[in-house]
Amino acid sequence: MNWKSLTFIGLSVVLSMTVFTGYQYVFADNILIDKEDRRICIAEGTDFPALLKQLHGDGVVHEVISFAFLSKLMKYQENIKPGCYLLRKNMTNIEAIRLLRSGEQLQENLTFSHARFIEDLAAPLTSVSSADSITMLKMLKDPAVAKKYGFKPETFICMFIPNTYKIYWSDDETKILDRMKKEYDRFWTDERKAKAKGLGLSQEEVITVASIVMNESLSKSEQPKVAGLYLNRLRKGMRLEADPTVKFALGDFSIKRVLYEHLQSPSPYNTYKKAGLPPGPISMPSAYTIDAVLNEEKHDYLFMCSIGDGSENHNFAKDFTEHQKFIKVYSDNLKKRGKR
Repeated sequence: MNWKSLTFIGLSVVLSMTVFTGYQYVFADNILIDKEDRRICIAEGTDFPALLKQLHGDGVVHEVISFAFLSKLMKYQENIKPGCYLLRKNMTNIEAIRLLRSGEQLQENLTFSHARFIEDLAAPLTSVSSADSITMLKMLKDPAVAKKYGFKPETFICMFIPNTYKIYWSDDETKILDRMKKEYDRFWTDERKAKAKGLGLSQEEVITVASIVMNESLSKSEQPKVAGLYLNRLRKGMRLEADPTVKFALGDFSIKRVLYEHLQSPSPYNTYKKAGLPPGPISMPSAYTIDAVLNEEKHDYLFMCSIGDGSENHNFAKDFTEHQKFIKVYSDNLKKRGKR
């Protein structure tokens, strides 16, 4: 075999190895080999060496040199986007890098349904993101933040409409609050605004009434009637005399029966002492209850009393004489059940 043949064979071997290596770098599986799809989260400020260490240490990237080489060629090393991504089993380097470079994050379900105080929202609002609950708590209690979004500290909780929202893990505290304001504005359609205006109430006042209604009755079928009752009292200039506002004023939610001694609180939230609505909601009402206020049941009821039979239902009265009869029904039912 002459030198030309040997040279040709040598070059062929080198070329084959180069092609094979190149193929391995670009097209061979290198992500989660022999493992399942995995969600990975990249924190804000992560540089490429830290990311490479994270991916390799967690067993996501099998071979780091090829991943690093292609990341450089594809300009990903200088363009890392924080967030959570789904890397599929046996992705190639180029597939994984394209996904990470695109910034196409997974969306998270942010859900909250109840809060008595606005500070109760700090944890749920940051539960599926990289946002910090302590920072969120400080922002929720900051009057300047409330003012920025158009609320007072007492009414800031109005901005949060219970639901499930799609957010990104990389969203910070400000982005989350901005999103909640956007959803609040979206909730208050022209139709809802017109209904509030027809009641002579602001949006925050509607939510305040709804918070009282929901604390009086968890029965969805009954809430429009309860709403109508409190709106009747407001129209007549009567004090609301709502027991839940007394519990809120005292900060004691273990009270089972509101007694005379409880009614002496000078708090502006004590609607037995103070006329009109309290300064703000006594909890975060559901969207359904807000709509129950906007679509109040029309009637002449001014008083309500629990039936006392263990159900969530109430008896409704148009005058105090009738109301006294229902108080006796309540008392008798409690005796029958051994509750007093």
